[in-house]
Amino acid sequence: MIGHTETIDEFLDTFLTHHAADVEEAIRKAAATEILPRFRRLAAHEVDQKSGPHDLVTDADRLAELYLTDRLGALLPGSLVVGEEAVHANPATYEAIQGDAPVWIIDPVDGTRQFVRGDDGFCTLVALAHRGVTLASWTYAPALGQLATAARSKGAFLDGEPLHAGTPAPGRDLRVATSHPDYTTDEQKRALLGLWTAGVAPRPCGSAGLEYLALARGELDATAFSWEAAWDHTAGLLLVEEAGGDHRTLTGEPFRITGGNTLPFTAARDAATARRVVELLRTSA
Repeated sequence: MIGHTETIDEFLDTFLTHHAADVEEAIRKAAATEILPRFRRLAAHEVDQKSGPHDLVTDADRLAELYLTDRLGALLPGSLVVGEEAVHANPATYEAIQGDAPVWIIDPVDGTRQFVRGDDGFCTLVALAHRGVTLASWTYAPALGQLATAARSKGAFLDGEPLHAGTPAPGRDLRVATSHPDYTTDEQKRALLGLWTAGVAPRPCGSAGLEYLALARGELDATAFSWEAAWDHTAGLLLVEEAGGDHRTLTGEPFRITGGNTLPFTAARDAATARRVVELLRTSA
């Protein structure tokens, strides 16, 4: 737990010094034990639907989350876990994000549809947050062999190398990954139509975590997402921030992992691009 006289920065320094390698090991082992053995080997009974055919869950999701819940909770006594599959079973557990205890936010398989199809574009997302502030994050793409990490005020890294989002090249269309229609309301669809304009090249998003990694690497210019589930966004938004990027909701405010955001929202390689995307979204909202 975070002591009464300990600052967030002091806690983070101490925790990462002693346990950063342990967190990474837990994530890699969850993937090696529960995810990769099922990749391209899923049986029909290992795949279920949640809210509909676009919202899938597999045995890999459930078992990897259980593994991480056990391991990460033990690394930080007194911490709580908000995992996608646990929240689906008991929505009340989501409220821990707004509490006083440190919280692990977990998406065991981000990009489950890709995973089910046998596409390697999926990842495991883990973030550590406290009172709505994201402290550290891990984005692991096991089939690609990539691990991206970020820590508050300490930078973003991919396999140990610093990440810098940079700025979009002048005169080139903005590359923007947008929400899948299954996850948007009619009002949000209208707002997203603002991106279908000269100077912008929108495309459907894949795994949210890997889209954020693409932003942090400067391979994508912006995203426009219409849902706010913390497990999809917390890890990636810190990665983008620490790589020099920015994020804004439709009102121009930073995205809050505790919820209540005005959607859609954008994350972008720099503040100017974020403002431009928000302006385009407002034109049709």
